[in-house]
This record gives sequence, structure tokens and C-alpha cells, in this order.
Amino acid sequence: MKKFLSVMFAVALLCSCASLFAGCGSRVTLNVYNWGEYISDGSEGTLDTNKAFVKYCKEELGIRVKVNYVTYASNEDLYAKLTSDAVSFDVIIPSDYMIARLANEGKLEELNFDNIPNYRYIDEAFKGLYYDPEDKYTVPYTYGRVGVIYDANVVDEADAGEWDLMWNEKYSGKILQFNNSRDAFGTAMYKLGIDVNTTDEAEWSKALEELKKQKPLLKGFVMDEIFNMMETGEAAIGAYYAGDYFTMRDNQADDVDLQFYYPERTNLFVDAMCIPKGAQNKELAEHYINFMLSEEVAVANAEYICYASPNSLVYNSEVYREDMGEDAYNVLYPTDFDFAASYDAYAYKDPSAETKKLINTLWENLKTK
Repeated sequence: MKKFLSVMFAVALLCSCASLFAGCGSRVTLNVYNWGEYISDGSEGTLDTNKAFVKYCKEELGIRVKVNYVTYASNEDLYAKLTSDAVSFDVIIPSDYMIARLANEGKLEELNFDNIPNYRYIDEAFKGLYYDPEDKYTVPYTYGRVGVIYDANVVDEADAGEWDLMWNEKYSGKILQFNNSRDAFGTAMYKLGIDVNTTDEAEWSKALEELKKQKPLLKGFVMDEIFNMMETGEAAIGAYYAGDYFTMRDNQADDVDLQFYYPERTNLFVDAMCIPKGAQNKELAEHYINFMLSEEVAVANAEYICYASPNSLVYNSEVYREDMGEDAYNVLYPTDFDFAASYDAYAYKDPSAETKKLINTLWENLKTK
């Protein structure tokens, strides 16, 4: 009888835990909204992170979970979807300046770090940053810098090294530009030495004129389309995030030789995991974030997406370093790189409402004329 009561008590506890999510025995859907190509998905023998989480929930939390995983191409796409009220997400992974905007507009939940004990593995350099100074809303996922990717079979080595390459008439019709206003204007502003967080309308107008000069040389404005176009040799030059260069290089055609460099002035960004205001499964979302910080999962994600990780379990892993290769590891974690100084100088800040309106107007001007 005593054993029976003990078993019943254990079952009751398990059901109590599960009821925090959706009730004992039912299945909970966790809605995750993330960038494309931004999580280890089980392809080519990699760990399927979301399936692993489903298994973890069943075996460790005693609940049945389905992960509804949806992707977006830019921070602006995420913002538009999130503010449309047409959909509800539990976990999102935006960039720093977009996080600041969402936090300032009251669109993020404060995290309960009791459910995220693996947060202790996040490097101190990535805590207390401008977009979340009190570390209330976010857990850093990746970080990196924007650089220029080019096909060495097309581009003369002497032309590479700075942003000027993306305005070089010699490569007209082979150049790709970001299809989002913040990054596209960023390339022009870094090239001109303009503060990317300026509120001076004249400075933004200068950047617009620089992008107008570039427009006739472009093959197109792209986001995730850059992967196929650079890998196949359809395009020869494009600005993109450092981690994605390694993915493109691994998949390049035999007649393509992709190379990469950081211009002296370039964007440094942090992408972080957050929970939107009103999320239906906040506690489960926190468990998901904690799971993403565990060593096997964090290493698998870092190897798959090839971005730098703020997680000490990743960058201190000898297995990870060996799997990535010394050349890739040194690009992602250069020993002479001062994260704090570069971040303060070049990271995007969330612009004021007036500046946002100006950027949108100038972007529309560029794209439609």
C-alpha cells in the first residue's frame, strides 16, 4: 500500500509539472520563430535540435511537445509578423537593435532564469549590453561581424579588402546587396565613415546617394538567396554575415573559389533568444532556451550555422575547434579582436521613431526609383 501511494504521489507530481504547460497527458505546441539556416536540423548527419528537445521533454519533463519551427529572412520581417497580432510565438531570436526596439515597446517577457541554469555558461562580455542592460529579456545565441564574400576566380585580389569592392564597376552585374534597409545603408555608411547610428538626415541622404551609385552595378538585393547565388558562381561579390561564408564555401561549385574579409569598419551584432509578450508557453520556452545552451546542442548549432558562440561550452570545446578547423576558428574568434570596443563603435542601435521613418522613406526611394 505504501509503495502504491508513493507511485501515485510521483505521478501526481509529474502531472503537476506538466500542467504548467498544458495539462497532464496532452501535447503542447511550442512556436519558435528563427532566422533561416540558423539551427542544427538533422541534415547530413547533424543533430536535429528540435527533435532532441521533443525527446528531452518526454524523458526529462514528462510532457509531449511539438515544435512548430518557422523562419524569417530579416529582423524587419520578424517585427512585422510579431506586431501584426496574426500569430503567436513562444521563442524568437532577433538581433540586438531589434531586441532593444521590442523591449522598449513592451513586447518582450522578462525571463525566469531559475528555468535557465545554463545561462552561467554565457561569457560575461555578452552580459549587460545596451539592448538589455539589466539582462532581463535575453540569452545570447550567437554573435559575429559582417564581411565581404567574393569569388577569387572572378575578383582580382588587389581589389579586395574594403567596402569599395561592392562599388567596383569592373564587377557590374556580379554584386549582391542586402535586401533590408539597416544592413544595406550600413554598408554605405561604413564605406563613407558615417556613424551608422547618426540622427543627422544629411548623413543618411549621403548614404542613400552612395547606394544609388551602386544600384546599377547590382545583380540584385538578396537575403537567403545569396547562398545559392554565391555558391554556384551566379554572383561574385556580396556582403553577408561571417558565419554564412563557411556554409557557402563548403557548398561552392568546383569552378568557384569563395574568399572572405572583414572591412575595417563593419557591423558587429549579437542575436539573442527572447520570449514575446503574451507567449502561450513561457515556462516551456525557458526550458527550450536552457536546452539550447547545453553542451551537445550548443556545439551542434554552432558547428551547423558557423557563427561565433558566446557560450563557453562551445568556444572552449576541443572537439568543436577541431571540427571547425583552425582557419574557421580563427576567423570567428580572432585573438586580436576587442569585442567591447568594436561593439560600442559599430553595432546598430535602435533608431528613434523619426529616424526609422526617415530610413523607411529613403529605402523606398532607393528600391522604387
